[in-house]
Amino acid sequence: MKRGIPAMAWLLACPLLIWPWTASCIEPQPAQPDLALVKRIFVDQLGGGHTSDQMRDMLIAALQNSKLFVITENQDRADAFLRGSSDDKIYTEQHNSSDSLGLHTDIASGSGSSSSMSGSTSSRQSKGIGITDSETSQIDERRHESSASIRLVNAAGDVIWSSTQESTGGKFHGAMADIADKLTRQLIEDTLKARAGETQAPAGGKTP
Repeated sequence: MKRGIPAMAWLLACPLLIWPWTASCIEPQPAQPDLALVKRIFVDQLGGGHTSDQMRDMLIAALQNSKLFVITENQDRADAFLRGSSDDKIYTEQHNSSDSLGLHTDIASGSGSSSSMSGSTSSRQSKGIGITDSETSQIDERRHESSASIRLVNAAGDVIWSSTQESTGGKFHGAMADIADKLTRQLIEDTLKARAGETQAPAGGKTP
């Protein structure tokens, strides 16, 4: 009986162990934040080319200027982590064009007669005019293309948001700055929508 008492007390404390295939006496884990709850972001190092550090700095500046998030360098305090990769290419594109002008005219006439008794006469006239001109030009155009693919990951490692953008430069921005601006605007827009959905959800539940 002495050996059975502790076992019985343990079963009473955790009765769900009777059905181990359906439940267990494990302390529930706190819910991980979704996009609506993200307020503090850690921007991780981006993969890609040697310009990825510059892209990271631009993302940090754009997110900081949005006033919607707090950018932290302390990973332990972050609600979510911004990760991904970027690429930046500068190259020269060649365009060839060719123009040509040609004019050619031929004029020819001839007459002749012959007689074994009176002799023979003949006349010939031939004229030719030809003009040929061609011009080939090559234009070298400098091109700049950037691309980035980033994701927002919560503390549990779940991806809660992602986006991919490409740019050849904007009216007032270079290609990299345009990418950082597009990514930030999309994240802000999606976050505000998610927060609006949480606000409209009824008490004790979520929107259907």
